[in-house]
Amino acid sequence: MSRKSLIVLLGAGALIGGGAIVGVAASGDDPSRQQVVAQRGARVMPFSLDATTHVFQASPDGGTQRVIVKDRSDTQNIRLVREHLREEADAFSRGDFADPAAIHGDNMPGLEALRSGYENVDVRYRDLPDGAEIAYATNNTDLAAAVRAWFDAQLGDHADDAATSDQRTTDHTSHSEHTK
Repeated sequence: MSRKSLIVLLGAGALIGGGAIVGVAASGDDPSRQQVVAQRGARVMPFSLDATTHVFQASPDGGTQRVIVKDRSDTQNIRLVREHLREEADAFSRGDFADPAAIHGDNMPGLEALRSGYENVDVRYRDLPDGAEIAYATNNTDLAAAVRAWFDAQLGDHADDAATSDQRTTDHTSHSEHTK
């Protein structure tokens, strides 16, 4: 094999291999993906991911997304969580999902359906004693499924910084009043 053929073959292999690496990185179960998401999240979310837990509770008509500060005396992160989620709820109610796309990517499951169907999703913000929540409700079964897919993607991407409400009740009883 000539040197030129070998270089072309190695280059093609690198492109193919690179694609495989990118494909793996798109999986929420990949630690390197979770590190990338954490880095992107730190640029978008003003609060500490280490000091908080994202809690997702799916429901037949959508679900609830909470961000809970682990230490109730951490008033700075509670304030930052509330400010951020209030802004996000306003953006989501207008079909603006730029922040989740910046963190998780434009191909995030459920994202395109939520962008195009936002007018049919009721988005409501609420303060919690140790954070905040955004509730999503719709009568459209496809959009409700999109919310649940969107939650699942976030659960995988945020790994140890996220939980379902069932996990939160089991693993973090100090905040169980938020999961009932």
